[in-house]
Amino acid sequence: MKNYKKSTMSLAILAALTASMHSTVLAQEAEQATNEEVEIIAVKGFRSSVIRAKDIKRDSMIAQDSIVAEDIADFPDLNLADSLQRVPGVAITREGGEGRQISLRGLGPDFTRVQVNGMEALGISSSPMDSRGAVGRSRAFDFNIFASELFNQIDVKKSYSADQEEGGIGGTVNLRTAKPFDYDGFQGAVAGQLGTNTNTDSKDPRFAGMLSNTWGNFGALASVAYSKKESREMGYNTYRWRKVRAANISDSVDAGDAAEAANGNVWFARGNRYSVWDNEQQRLGVTTALQYRPSNDLKFALEYMYGKLENELDEHHISTGGASSTALGRIEELEVLDNNGDLEAVYARFSNSTIRTENRSDYNESIFQQLTFNTDWQITDNLGVKFQLGTSTSDYNQPRLDKVNLTRSGGITTDFTQDRFYGVNTYDFDPTALDGWSVKDLYFREDYIATDFDNAKADFDYAFDNGSILTFGANYKKFKNSGNMREDGGYAENKATPLNNGINTISDAVTSVYSEHPNMSWLQADVRALQAFYGLEDLKLGEDKIIQTNSYTVEEETSSLYTQYYWESLIGGKTLRGTVGARYYETTLTSSGVSNGQDIVIERDYSGVLPTLNLVYELGDDLLLRFSAGKNLTRPALSAISVSANVAQMTGSPGEVGRIAIGNPDLKPFESTNFDLALEYYFEGVGSLSAAVFHKDIENFIVTESVTVAYSELGLPASLLPTGATMDSLFNVTSPQNSDSSKIKGAELAFQRDLDFLPAPFNQLGVIANYTWVDGTTLYRNVQGSGENQEKSFPGLSKQSYNFTLYYESDSWGARIAAAHRSKYISVVEGGLADEDERGFHDTTYFDFSAFYQITDSLKFTLEAINLTNQREVQYSDSSERPYNTTTSGRTYMAGLSYKF
Repeated sequence: MKNYKKSTMSLAILAALTASMHSTVLAQEAEQATNEEVEIIAVKGFRSSVIRAKDIKRDSMIAQDSIVAEDIADFPDLNLADSLQRVPGVAITREGGEGRQISLRGLGPDFTRVQVNGMEALGISSSPMDSRGAVGRSRAFDFNIFASELFNQIDVKKSYSADQEEGGIGGTVNLRTAKPFDYDGFQGAVAGQLGTNTNTDSKDPRFAGMLSNTWGNFGALASVAYSKKESREMGYNTYRWRKVRAANISDSVDAGDAAEAANGNVWFARGNRYSVWDNEQQRLGVTTALQYRPSNDLKFALEYMYGKLENELDEHHISTGGASSTALGRIEELEVLDNNGDLEAVYARFSNSTIRTENRSDYNESIFQQLTFNTDWQITDNLGVKFQLGTSTSDYNQPRLDKVNLTRSGGITTDFTQDRFYGVNTYDFDPTALDGWSVKDLYFREDYIATDFDNAKADFDYAFDNGSILTFGANYKKFKNSGNMREDGGYAENKATPLNNGINTISDAVTSVYSEHPNMSWLQADVRALQAFYGLEDLKLGEDKIIQTNSYTVEEETSSLYTQYYWESLIGGKTLRGTVGARYYETTLTSSGVSNGQDIVIERDYSGVLPTLNLVYELGDDLLLRFSAGKNLTRPALSAISVSANVAQMTGSPGEVGRIAIGNPDLKPFESTNFDLALEYYFEGVGSLSAAVFHKDIENFIVTESVTVAYSELGLPASLLPTGATMDSLFNVTSPQNSDSSKIKGAELAFQRDLDFLPAPFNQLGVIANYTWVDGTTLYRNVQGSGENQEKSFPGLSKQSYNFTLYYESDSWGARIAAAHRSKYISVVEGGLADEDERGFHDTTYFDFSAFYQITDSLKFTLEAINLTNQREVQYSDSSERPYNTTTSGRTYMAGLSYKF
């Protein structure tokens, strides 16, 4: 495993923090556009948390929604992303049944900037599924790294002001951990739950605890959260679909269909897999905070956060491996569907097909650490300043990704007529029997990614006698992301093994029958046993196995200055509050890696000015009109600005065209001009009604361009060729390019109130509902390698999303049921792959339930039920809507006790 050293600045910050630890500290409060400190109080119950969030939204100078903890170490949902999906404009992606990444107002995860305690952060995990991105190098934050109990407030800032750091066109999410002066004196809480999932029948523990105390002007707090769970996602998937010329067709097949298949005009499913993804996950989080207030004018804070997510994964598949991974051998029966001009093989019986089983064993871990030091000093009655120094690391390590594959020939029938997006396979042999199977190959891989953030900023504010405030400040930020992939494969197939070389027959000693899939059982190789059989159980991938074209480093150093003026005035007898400002930034980008077989370093600078205007007009005591206008940017994905070339694996199927992705460090950042208008009405209790519209003009939108060339023309070394490829093999080479301008527009409606007008006991009911509509397209070039440019939706944009929560809460018990819906969305638009023009997900609606019973003032019983309907996640291939991947993750139930003291 490669170790990544911290930068000089990181060490300097850590040294400074160590030297100052004798001065205990006070946490800097969450960023507020008015620079006015907002006291965060302990809240009890779901209703109280909604009221507090409503007040924060009302007082903000920007478009903002917040989520506040119900009580000490008691966040409204089990997962941060699951909580965020309740916010208007937020939609989430899921992994293993829990939320992972968010889209905000129609823009994908890369467009949302995430802060932890006011400092920008990047959390990296992965997906075991290639169709969901596997191990990615992006700016998207993976919220599944953290336990929700560690946080007591989340702010979702949808519009921009000059005092915010630049970088999130979609918006900024600030995660705030608890601090001792959030509470009065000594406070503590412990909570424990035991859960299970219908797909696993496991017993999954979850624990959280917090201790906090204050002694005069000093306070200290520590919290810990731990969980362990098993998850299982299972279903049916393809490797997309492909037009393949069928060379062997029975005379019994309809002559017209046979002719189309022979001419390569019929789309055949690739892979045809029954699949199971098992995961044993452990999550640990720790926070500490020290606060010191030597006077009312001087406050210090020191905060540390640690998060670790471990995944022990197993995958199990039975698939086809014929031409281009289809089921082709010989076609015995064929039923073709005309799908808007595409002829698709929706039912086929094949003989002499290549059948494979795969068993895969992975381990990966994500480790996040952050240390921040904050000072809040009121220098004079008019002048104040806030300082922050911070450093964070986010490391993703995958020291094991091992695969073993068995192969055989046989007959298979694939049927997509019963369920368009879930195929049914039958075989003319017993897939669990030993006879006929042999070893295909063994594969090894490792991945390492390290991310460092160093941050220093100062924010000044000067209050004039007329009540207006001038704020100004400076910020320095250094960001570094580096990593590599190591790979070794082809053993037993075309690479010698230390033991039993050349033997590909199998026995009961190295195989087992896998029977956890509800539709099929099959024989698979035992990963460890087969590795031991070939003398590969202790294989280590050294630096000589690093894939040089997938090893790169991206560094960004950004300096910025801003100024902003706040004022209040009367117009028509009504109060108008406003801020106007501008932020200047300058970024130096350094990208290093391997290009055309040579080590290369590219450095470039870019800068700009981002003006902002935010207005709040108080039409009445409870009625606000809100307007925002400004510019912001989002920097390109890390993989997009690398200089390296990533050569993808190939299946080795005849006629397969490989894939190579090459970065472009010369990319300009996305730049947007944003407009927001909202009308908000507030009434008693949780009550509010709001409507908002927004519009974004986006320049320099990034799309993928592609060209198909022979490998020999690329100047890359032969050592990078995938198994089965030669220097003459064809590859689709893709690279990101800045495209034309684009627009995105949308509207949000939100309503919440207690139903206290109903007769008792129904007056304890309440409802929260919101709806978001978004529309936006951009021009993609050479879609599907066709040479044509097409207008398509932004990746991650669901045109419609809504949330509905019905709750009942009294002093002794409460319950709520919540629904979260997002409509269909595109995840990828293909610039060169002929298999599809796009890929995406169908609409989903998730239902969750929670309840509590207050046994005593301090002891509470809780019950949670997640994904009540066992919602299917359906991933489609191509705008013609061919099935790609359909899975279910099961229902989760949890019961527990919490005690506060």
